[in-house]
Amino acid sequence: MKTGYISWFARNHVAANLLMVSIVFIGLMSLKTKLPLEVFPSVELDIVNINTTLPGSTPTETEQGITIRVEESISDLEGVDSITSRSGEGFSRVSVELSNGYNPQELLNEIKNRVDGINTLPIDAEKPLVSKSTRRREVISVVASGDVSETELRQISEKVRDDIIEMDGITQVFLENVRPFEISIEVQQETLREYGISIDEISQAISSNSIDLSAGNIKASGGDILIKTESQAYRQTEFEQIIIRTRDDGSIIRLKDMAVINDGFEEQPILNRFNGNRAMEIEVYSVGNQSAIDVAEKVKNYIEQQTQLLPQGISLSYWRDRSQIVKNRLSTLISSAIQGGLLVMILLTLFLRPKVAFWVVIGIPVSFMGALSLMPLFGITINIVSLFAFILVLGIVVDDAIVTGENIYTHMERHGDGLRAAVEGTVEVATPVTFGIMTTVVAFLPLTLIEGGRSAFFQQLPFVVIP
Repeated sequence: MKTGYISWFARNHVAANLLMVSIVFIGLMSLKTKLPLEVFPSVELDIVNINTTLPGSTPTETEQGITIRVEESISDLEGVDSITSRSGEGFSRVSVELSNGYNPQELLNEIKNRVDGINTLPIDAEKPLVSKSTRRREVISVVASGDVSETELRQISEKVRDDIIEMDGITQVFLENVRPFEISIEVQQETLREYGISIDEISQAISSNSIDLSAGNIKASGGDILIKTESQAYRQTEFEQIIIRTRDDGSIIRLKDMAVINDGFEEQPILNRFNGNRAMEIEVYSVGNQSAIDVAEKVKNYIEQQTQLLPQGISLSYWRDRSQIVKNRLSTLISSAIQGGLLVMILLTLFLRPKVAFWVVIGIPVSFMGALSLMPLFGITINIVSLFAFILVLGIVVDDAIVTGENIYTHMERHGDGLRAAVEGTVEVATPVTFGIMTTVVAFLPLTLIEGGRSAFFQQLPFVVIP
């Protein structure tokens, strides 16, 4: 049987070449359309987070009033591997790690139902937010910096973020480590006594006047006309005009008359510096089949174009370019393949025949294309771990090809019949070569059985080496 298919392929070289071309074509198509370039393998975290806010509470109050009750509600749930919690000033965070073999979505729904069913949480506590952890794939960080105010730098950073997210092939861009906007209204006690107004009256006036209110709709021949009052205040000048009280003599007391309004940022201990200047960071991510190298190149081109258009005193640059890691690993793989191919070609040409050397070298890219064509079936991407697997298997592929090619050449020297030498030489070494390959397969097979969060990293090796 073994002699049969080897002999058939040797006599039907058109079929053999067609098979080789098909493998190369499918591999190239997979590389182009189904295999994204990313820095590290995508890891699906089976962790559910439960976040609850309780304004003004101490860590002890948060733990006793929220955290413990959330833990107790889900502790007996089947499929929960471990529960980790953290209680702080005004917040509670519970992380639930799910066991293998359970449907994460079903467990997420069950956890949400149980948490929503807790009716003993503090009255002031906000509704718990239940969500599944996701891991975003960072590509490159853009930094806007300069000796300017935080407000001006924030405006420039938001424009940069909006410009980048509008580019084709980039869909996730976020401002990181920045302070949220905040409007603070400060009223002195003496001012309240002077005007005869209470804090509750000011609060009520702000709530009543700073609001968008729908007033229904009017049916007309051309369609429905929606009526809506838009008076929500967002900026300092808008808050200043809010009317607190109208006196009997017709005079108006506005918020600006009795309060100090600051349009700024929350008081958080966040201080970013880049080259000694105030800085804000814009993180760019890749999702789906987006290539980390393409995303990074587009961002770098944007930075180069915008550098001359920025206001005086503001600079735009990048750092933590993770795509460079992929580039370096790709460069290592390509250079190793080229150097190895040239050395094999030269040595086999000197000691055997140029034709034998040529087909041994051709076996390298064909084998790689075969692996690339199967990688999408196993959910493997092009990343630094899978590229390492290609480098690892490079020598194995060449060794098997040399053994087979050299044995065919030996038979060729004996009787001079090329077709007979191809069949007999291949059949003679088919068994040891096959068992040599199976030894490699068996050695890497246990890595496919690793479970847990690190399995995505370890499985990159066997699902590249074995195909």
